[in-house]
Amino acid sequence: MQKDNQVFDLIRKELDRQRHGIELIASENFTSLQVMQAMGTVATNKYAEGYPGKRYYGGCEVVDEIETLAIERLKKVFNASWANVQPHSGAQANVAVFLACLKPGDKILGLDLSMGGHLTHGSPANFSGKNYEAHFYGVSRETGLVDYEHLEATARTIKPKLIICGASAYSRDWDYKRIRAVADEVGALVMADIAHPAGLIATGLLNDPFDHCHIVTSTTHKTLRGPRGGIIMLRHDFENPFGIKDPKGNTRMMSALLDLAVFPGMQGGPLEHVIAAKAVAFGEILGEGFQAYGKQIIANAQAMAKAFVSRGYNLISNGTDNHLMLIDLRNKNLTGKKAQETLDKAHITLNKNAVPFDDKSPFVTSGIRVGVPAITTRGMNEAHMEIVAGLIDKTLMNADDEKVIAEVKAEVNSFMEQFPLYPELG
Repeated sequence: MQKDNQVFDLIRKELDRQRHGIELIASENFTSLQVMQAMGTVATNKYAEGYPGKRYYGGCEVVDEIETLAIERLKKVFNASWANVQPHSGAQANVAVFLACLKPGDKILGLDLSMGGHLTHGSPANFSGKNYEAHFYGVSRETGLVDYEHLEATARTIKPKLIICGASAYSRDWDYKRIRAVADEVGALVMADIAHPAGLIATGLLNDPFDHCHIVTSTTHKTLRGPRGGIIMLRHDFENPFGIKDPKGNTRMMSALLDLAVFPGMQGGPLEHVIAAKAVAFGEILGEGFQAYGKQIIANAQAMAKAFVSRGYNLISNGTDNHLMLIDLRNKNLTGKKAQETLDKAHITLNKNAVPFDDKSPFVTSGIRVGVPAITTRGMNEAHMEIVAGLIDKTLMNADDEKVIAEVKAEVNSFMEQFPLYPELG
């Protein structure tokens, strides 16, 4: 078979892009080499619809062991009693929760996308807003913090079946206990989508949602530093209080309903090569060094936030508790779109992002989202955050000067040489 040089040359170009640039997209990270190696194995050849010990195909005895290992490791990571490692993404994990817990048209309550929420928490463009009656809470205009009083008042008024906590662009920790209290009052379930801060929660550096939230979902990349994929977990199993039954009309525990919602409810065969890579990543989290990595993420994020504030940038909520920050650029007379496109030219990658009470469209935005997990993986510390913030500021304050942008690009490429990425790949 002839090697497909066209594709592999492009993959090499992507490796070079990752090596030479500063990666600040909050939802991205760099896996270990062994995580990537696990993904590129013969496990990709195996169809394994069903679950370990209960497959619809033969020859699954080995992938049963792989998936069981991933499940057991994940349960240890989060002190969970049950886990499903099959969802192909965090979005599909959330789909499965909705299928297991709700009926079409049921009311849900989530953080508004424009205030830092996620598409799958009720956006009208998403399945969650199309199939369910979505309501929203937001953040305070004055503080940028979740407005828990608004959340509670809305929950008491609409009486949702499901309250969703979690975000894609919120830099502070969550009061899961307070959300659970109002959920119990109105008879709602609580789902925590911890896709972004999961690695910081796993190491005890942020509040633990598991004792207060009925169901927890996450991606396995971002701060968990694993392959792209999704997971669903329970610390305490329970019977669905809304009378949801399995396809045979039987009342089941939530773990069984969630398994059925993943398969056959919303996807077919699991990606056993990705599950193998998840197992490797979970093993890394359980090993030495991961908590130190989490602490460094938070230290770097706070150092980065301080560096931006010292340069006159407006941070939503005035800082961060986790791995990211949201910056309102209106006082700099820049849009998020302009900032992202300009920084791309300098080999600094981040994303435009709406800020609370934004007056610009989602395709333009007034802000940018900055995250530090990937550069922390590369080996950067607090001192480097001052340098990175300076490079960003220099670029943005000269956004129409191609000569300055070219100078910053050269600085970035030189700076990143001290932080090797996958040297084993040559």
